[in-house]
Amino acid sequence: MDSSSARARWWAVAGVVVGGAHLAALYWPRVTVAGPVTWTDKVVHPVLFLVPLVVWSLWWGRWQPVAMLLAAHAVVSELVQHFCLPNRSGDPWDAAADLLGVGIGLALVIPLLRRRSLADDTARGASAAGWNRW
Repeated sequence: MDSSSARARWWAVAGVVVGGAHLAALYWPRVTVAGPVTWTDKVVHPVLFLVPLVVWSLWWGRWQPVAMLLAAHAVVSELVQHFCLPNRSGDPWDAAADLLGVGIGLALVIPLLRRRSLADDTARGASAAGWNRW
């Protein structure tokens, strides 16, 4: 197995694990977040959207569709919790915290994807330049 297929397999496994954790945390029938302060829940929410945004964007190589999906899911998940899960409640502040996580994730992943794209372009350019010399 070459390194690119091993890397792709790693990102696929990471993407599925992160997705499962993301969905479980948002749709588990009853969740209690205990922490040293009452706003611990508002710290968990950005992480629940930041981590999938970074992992899925790096896995797919594109951030735009991932960001749109997660931004929509931030709102939809709170509506589902409010109207469909009897032991959960939707909270607009949770949706705002989710969107904050998307924003922070974008600030992290966009430079990473740009760097990866530039490295790929450089590698292709160097390879093509080598062929042109012969």
